Amino acid sequence: MLRGTRRAHVLRRRRSFRARCRYRMTVWRERGSRDVARSLFHMVAGKQGNWMANAVRCVRGGLRWLLLLTVLTIFVIHPVATDITDVPKFGEPITNVTVPVGREATLTCVVDDLATYKVAWLRVDTQTILTIASHVITKNHRIGVTHSDHRTWYLHIRDMKESDRGWYMCQINTDPMKSQVGYLEVVVPPDILDYPTSTDMVVREGTNVTLRCAATGSPQPSIIWRREGGEAIPLGNGQEVASVEGPVFNITRVNRLHMGAYLCIASNGVPPTVSKRIMLIVHFPPMIWIQNQLVGAYEGQQITLDCNSEAYPKSINYWTGEKGEIIAQGGRYEPVLLDNAYKVHMKLTIRSVGPTDFGTYKCVSKNSLGDTDGSIRLYHLKLRGGNPSDNSLDLLDIGSGSGNTSLSVISLFLMLVVLIVRHNTWTIVQQTPYRIRTRS
Repeated sequence: MLRGTRRAHVLRRRRSFRARCRYRMTVWRERGSRDVARSLFHMVAGKQGNWMANAVRCVRGGLRWLLLLTVLTIFVIHPVATDITDVPKFGEPITNVTVPVGREATLTCVVDDLATYKVAWLRVDTQTILTIASHVITKNHRIGVTHSDHRTWYLHIRDMKESDRGWYMCQINTDPMKSQVGYLEVVVPPDILDYPTSTDMVVREGTNVTLRCAATGSPQPSIIWRREGGEAIPLGNGQEVASVEGPVFNITRVNRLHMGAYLCIASNGVPPTVSKRIMLIVHFPPMIWIQNQLVGAYEGQQITLDCNSEAYPKSINYWTGEKGEIIAQGGRYEPVLLDNAYKVHMKLTIRSVGPTDFGTYKCVSKNSLGDTDGSIRLYHLKLRGGNPSDNSLDLLDIGSGSGNTSLSVISLFLMLVVLIVRHNTWTIVQQTPYRIRTRS
């Protein structure tokens, strides 16, 4: 009877253990391997006597790796039973670390009076055990652990990634457990995105333009716009600035002064700073400026006519004579074109001006958006008798067209002033010897 009662009691205990084992296995499967490893670590910290036998008996099928982890935990982690009078404590807080992506990060945990206790590193947000004592538990090959005299413990993370950013915990398997945390910040240098960053743009003069620059990085980069050559950026209110801040650069009623290369510069304090070059091209029809539309010359004199043109796309520029014929290089004529971006300085040099050279000359500028021209009147200057003392000049062949009337009057007035000054100067020169002789 006694034997039957004892047998029934044993069977009930076995059924109870199997039920508890099935429950634990179900919980471990639901929580995953991280909680299994953490449970083992806490079981060691609590020094539960027969937990290993129970854990081994619960190992089935796909969880056989648990047996290996259990044995490793017992022989590596479980402290030797000795009389310990000093309880481990942290010597200093974990210093937060900031590391650029791709570099190596090192977190430091200082523990005093560790004795036979063990130190473990964990990832807080994922609750993953990374290392225990000198052993790496995680399968992440970038993780490493070292120590200095079993007091200072270093967690090494090589080839940093943005996903490594977060809190990390240093644990001591005391009862109760002791822990402290430190933050690992991963910074990323700026990078300019191809989209939606603007590309080279071609616009008509007078339209509104928006330049965009998108950049990523950690911390978020700041954007500055500058001109490639360092020139000032004209604003709509007539002011000029050296740079414009912000990812969006708006230009109202763009004109030819805005044309050129712009740099979108992204920086966040993490080297290197990056930039992208964006070319802004402004199209407009030709325009011509002439400083002197009325030019006088003597026969036999060399004279140069000047004309300034602005156009984009670049224009075709040439000179025409009195009858509309194109003046080509050669003989007494030398046309020269000096280009500077969208500006062209047109020069026509006439060597040894002859009687047939007087008349109207035109500088012509054409591009795909239109054409224009400007006129210069070359008139004849003649000295009477060729005697410098005779300061009166004849103005011959001055055009009387309505377009040149105001300029002709101004030119005549200026020439009159010059003649008066020259006459007074010549009179003084003639009288000077007499005055000097009188004084002597």
